[in-house]
Amino acid sequence: MDTIAIFALGLLAWTFIEYLIHGWLSHTFNTFVGEIHDVHHRDPHAIFTIGAWLPIMILWTAGIALFRFDSAMVFFTGAIAGFIAYETIHYRIHFSRPSCAIEERLRERHLMHHHGAPQRYFGVTSPLWDLIFATEPQSGMDRLRASVADTVPLTGRTNVRLLLSFHYLRDRERLRGIAGE
Repeated sequence: MDTIAIFALGLLAWTFIEYLIHGWLSHTFNTFVGEIHDVHHRDPHAIFTIGAWLPIMILWTAGIALFRFDSAMVFFTGAIAGFIAYETIHYRIHFSRPSCAIEERLRERHLMHHHGAPQRYFGVTSPLWDLIFATEPQSGMDRLRASVADTVPLTGRTNVRLLLSFHYLRDRERLRGIAGE
């Protein structure tokens, strides 16, 4: 299979992983992911999934060292690229004004998730899986859509500062503390 196609499949796989983590592990079932995600709902400044960055980097580096860029590593690299896109888009949704129609739509969907539809709009980078699993309402959201349209981007610090301290890997209470509890 063509390397670009394998990479693209990795990107597509990421969109499903994102939906799985956000929709099912954070909102549908009672898991440790939900506890961490609740911090973000209480304080959207806590936007980065920093606890995942180091393990992903280690796995990718080890994979490249062992397997070079075989098909599995190209796929994994595509999934990681999707994760990086997610982190970037999620940051921009909360801290920037949209620069294009796609960003505007993604921002609207995610802010609707935060401000009144927590069991909907789980896809941050794509609505694909919301459409497939019927968590993308087709009607009845006009009032909520209007209420988030003029939401001002956040200012201030994010939880990325915790990367300077590896305590976040050991101390789940620190994650809760981000929200000022």
